[in-house]
Amino acid sequence: MNGVADFRARELLDLTAHEQAAALRAGEVTARGLAEASIARVRAQEPVLNAYITLMDDEALAMADAADERLRAGNAAPLAGIPIGVKDLLSTRGVKTTAASNMLRDFTPIVDCTVVTKLREAGAVFIGKTNLDEFAMGSSTEHSKFGVTHNPWDLDRVPGGSSGGSAATVAAGGVPLSLGTDTGGSIRQPAACCGIVGLKPTYGRVSRFGVIAFASSLEQVGPFARDAEDAALLLSAIAGLDPLDSTTAPVPVPDYAAMLGRGLDGLRVGVPREFFVDGMEPGVREAVERAIDVFAANGAIIDRDVSLPSVAAALPVYYIIAPSEASANLARYDGVKYGYHADADTMWEEMELTRGQGFGDEVKRRIMLGTYALSTGYYDAYYLKAQKVRTVIRREFAAAFASHDLLLTPTAPTVAFRLGEKVGDPVAMYLNDLCTIPANISGNPAVSIPCGFSEGMPVGLQLVGGMFEEGTLFRAADAYGAVAGWKAQRPPIYGERGR
Repeated sequence: MNGVADFRARELLDLTAHEQAAALRAGEVTARGLAEASIARVRAQEPVLNAYITLMDDEALAMADAADERLRAGNAAPLAGIPIGVKDLLSTRGVKTTAASNMLRDFTPIVDCTVVTKLREAGAVFIGKTNLDEFAMGSSTEHSKFGVTHNPWDLDRVPGGSSGGSAATVAAGGVPLSLGTDTGGSIRQPAACCGIVGLKPTYGRVSRFGVIAFASSLEQVGPFARDAEDAALLLSAIAGLDPLDSTTAPVPVPDYAAMLGRGLDGLRVGVPREFFVDGMEPGVREAVERAIDVFAANGAIIDRDVSLPSVAAALPVYYIIAPSEASANLARYDGVKYGYHADADTMWEEMELTRGQGFGDEVKRRIMLGTYALSTGYYDAYYLKAQKVRTVIRREFAAAFASHDLLLTPTAPTVAFRLGEKVGDPVAMYLNDLCTIPANISGNPAVSIPCGFSEGMPVGLQLVGGMFEEGTLFRAADAYGAVAGWKAQRPPIYGERGR
């Protein structure tokens, strides 16, 4: 690239994905130029952020060249040439997919997961595989074999988790879009911590085929972005029925873009009291209350007399169901077929050493919790009872959406906490997901959007929608974002200031 074109690519990297797409189609920049600028920025930031486990420079440039050919031919999809980060839990053909674990540190899949296949077909450009809590078990991205990820707003704080790398690189301007997974808040909580948009789709909206499994009945793949329009663009590309995943729903994917620009007028918004929990930081509560006022001032019909009494049980329900499913899913890692293997004299010793050395402490903790809950004599008392309470929670959400278009809550009770502050206290760490877990238990879609600052750190506002009503969430998030203007705020570690 020449100097002028190189500058233009760096400048365009600060735009949203849909703005970059327009520039690519107008010939203002090439996909290769955009990819080169993204790679350079990410590499400048990595020494302080550690948002990636594997960078894919050669693959990214090859994908960018292919996107340029499509753009010249005039048959490119909306995401053609757009740089994207991919959580290292999503199988990517020919590229290490580690789940941030010693167990899979050298694992290279021979097939793509469905969402990666769809993005390849759309012409997206993969910049790299992003860091996470090991096997997506955590709320801070401190449980990673490959080191902690830092928050771009304050390098001494966590970016949230488990999809912390995906959130941090978008917030820092390395890429405009990234993919995460959300089992109990692992997209929304880091989105809140990093001041960006993060959506957990309805369970069954996006294929999980090829995603390294943690808790199969809870997790969904979803987008990180700087605004609602970009999140809608990415969800449109990855959503839909997949014959390789029987849990995907035969529900048509609507035109999400058509929901944008409709404003907040007439939206029926419930504010359930149970989400304003004890211990919520005053600054978080104040920011959320101001956001509610903005919704009301712009025509939304606010109902504060909403109650979902059983969501108080969502956290214990989650920490029975999720570890139980993790215990079953992670039983496959025995050192025999693939993954880490430890040598010993007998098969049983090899298996014990493999699992003991391959898994980190948090993963071991959850496997043991789940194995206990599923064991003879305890299954009915714990797992079966948790599933019954889950049904009650689902019914309460369904009842709330019979008279409301969306529910409005805090995303997390606190802003991003300091590195090391909670890593030694699992219960304190688990409490970070109090407000996000209920939507995973019920299966409803939910999005976190920026709504202000407390202690100089971003605060997230969570919008929960009816089943398969992501379009309503995009409408509300887009309208609020246009009024609030938080997208223009940049963290100290942004762009070329990555050193």
